[in-house]
Amino acid sequence: MAEAVPDPADVAMATQLLARMNLRIEDLVDLDALVAERAGAGGEVPTVRRVPTFAEFVPVVEGAVPAPSRRVYGTYWRKIVEVWGGRRLDEVTVSDVQGLFESVRTGVVKRRSGNGGQGAAEHAYNALLCLYRYAMDEELLSVRQNVMLRVAKPKRVRSRRHSLDPELVAKIQEVASTTGNDPGLDALLLRFHIETAARRGGALGLRLRDLDREQCLVLLREKGMTSRWQPVSPTLMDTLVHHAHQRGARDEDSPVLRYHDGTPLTRKRYETLWGRIGKHVDTVHTQMISTHWLRHTTLTWVERNFGFAVARAYAGHAEPTSNKHGATYTYVKASLTEVATALQAMTGIRHPLAIFGYEEVEEHPLAAVLVGPQEL
Repeated sequence: MAEAVPDPADVAMATQLLARMNLRIEDLVDLDALVAERAGAGGEVPTVRRVPTFAEFVPVVEGAVPAPSRRVYGTYWRKIVEVWGGRRLDEVTVSDVQGLFESVRTGVVKRRSGNGGQGAAEHAYNALLCLYRYAMDEELLSVRQNVMLRVAKPKRVRSRRHSLDPELVAKIQEVASTTGNDPGLDALLLRFHIETAARRGGALGLRLRDLDREQCLVLLREKGMTSRWQPVSPTLMDTLVHHAHQRGARDEDSPVLRYHDGTPLTRKRYETLWGRIGKHVDTVHTQMISTHWLRHTTLTWVERNFGFAVARAYAGHAEPTSNKHGATYTYVKASLTEVATALQAMTGIRHPLAIFGYEEVEEHPLAAVLVGPQEL
């Protein structure tokens, strides 16, 4: 009986269907069975790339990812190697992964700011996802072999952070500017994060070359290897430049924020600052308030007074790439001028990129920190 010849139209349709499903022909084939069958028949044996073990593959990925990813995922990759080091990436099951999440949850160090290990489980999920994405990119695994496509992401715990009220901010400002071994630096940190709503990484990564004095802009480099120009008031810009030069910053790549001895600032300063404030302000200690709460406060104020699009641009959040929440979200984008105008309204200080006229807005909750306003 003659072998049936497939209809070209059917082949084309099947190929298009596989493409829409992000599948390849080889993803539908049991390669181990195919190799055994052809080897036994003396036929041509297809070349199959060996799937590495976790102990072999984790160091490869560690060397390929950016430093921030290594810092976040490193602990979980070490745990994965400890548990599954000798196993191949295609030998792990969904129940194995769920067991790992549970182990991470129960093994987390108990802290007052903890959420029952749920955040650690989410980090473990992302660490595994990163490994499997690299394996897929290197074509070491097929879609069928990628267990992470069948694992549900641990539910994210709702953040307890919220906008701060003016009275509390006034207390925070008073403690920061009157205690400690470098109150000038601490006051500058508060001012910087209030005006820019930047994350800590944006402040710590700031270099002299990132200060545009003419247009009063700073270049923020933050998580996800993203960067953006963010408006700051002329008052803050002058203070940043003076602070950097006074403490030894000279070449263009010199960090701006520094200790008294000229050593570049580290994350440790933030921990020291809020730990000290917490000793004087009970609410800061009880609610575990930190720098990120300032970001929440400023962005909430911007959204209330200038709308969602401006708040999104002010925060440096990625613009939507789909119309999941409505097509309008993909169209509404805020300009740098609009962000500068919001900053100008917040500080009461004229910004070179801002529009002069704007409707009256409510006082910013952090006005106590924004000292020295000048007439517009």
